[in-house]
Amino acid sequence: MGRLKDLAIPPLGLGGAALGNMFRATDDATAAATVDAAWEAGVRLFDTAPLYGHGLSERRLGAALASRPRDEFVLSTKVGRLLEPGAGEETTFVDLPDVHPVFDYSAGATRRSFEESLERLGLDRVDIVFVHDPDDHEDDARKGAFPELIRMREEGLIGALGTGMNQAEMPARFVAELDVDCLLLAGRYTLLEQRALTVLLDPCAARAVDVIVGGVFNSGLLADPHRDDITYEYWPAAAQFVERARQIEAVCQRHGIALAAAALQFPLAHPAVVAVLTGARSPHEIRENAAFARVPIPAAVWLELVAEGLLDPVAPVPGVPVAGVG
Repeated sequence: MGRLKDLAIPPLGLGGAALGNMFRATDDATAAATVDAAWEAGVRLFDTAPLYGHGLSERRLGAALASRPRDEFVLSTKVGRLLEPGAGEETTFVDLPDVHPVFDYSAGATRRSFEESLERLGLDRVDIVFVHDPDDHEDDARKGAFPELIRMREEGLIGALGTGMNQAEMPARFVAELDVDCLLLAGRYTLLEQRALTVLLDPCAARAVDVIVGGVFNSGLLADPHRDDITYEYWPAAAQFVERARQIEAVCQRHGIALAAAALQFPLAHPAVVAVLTGARSPHEIRENAAFARVPIPAAVWLELVAEGLLDPVAPVPGVPVAGVG
């Protein structure tokens, strides 16, 4: 059993990117109300990063959680980008503080990033630290960030460590070769695509490495595939992805189930997955996601998706034994 399973966290977590003004601005009061609504809905897992709003997400999340009993929630942040003074290049975040992120996976930067995150959060500790997006920096992360995080875990500064990425292949190497406890995988194990199943999730289950799945809506496509501004991977969605999402939605609708409910619940059936993260920028959004997480979904939905070639036949699904799906 992995370290996160020991914490017995509820299966729905709140991702903090939207709290950092991703795509459009959110004010402090709305951000605080969103975290409050998440808490009232039973959310006890919160994820953030220095990149999200260039520190804004960490500040807002820390302030909103400051009055909560510290032993009652799990908080994760990330290392790999230091915030340096001055404006940087245009990003997906808006209305930013006058700092910009710089990639740095060295041991010294890892320790500094952690300490600066604690200061922005205003909390005494974080439970999980992820090495953030080392896609083009694998060697630096192996030599610097991961060994330093292992030392910090041994010192009792953090409870668990891993990596947070949007790909499956590099995290799979880390799982096989490094002493990681958990992963945050965004967008690669969803109702729309299951390519991480055998590459990453099955090896994680075999090694008792816990997985938190983010991007369950594939940046909005699986929340509503009919919007004018449909995105996939944060860019305008290609026609083939939109069509596949609408086909999945049609199956769900035949059974009276919202597409978003199926998308949110699907990853949780895999034995390596301990929770899913959904982003929210308003109390309404997090309450809606919490409601989707509670919707009973008939086994017939998953079986029909498999029969129509819309779901990997070996993917575990809620309430259906694997042998009954294939």
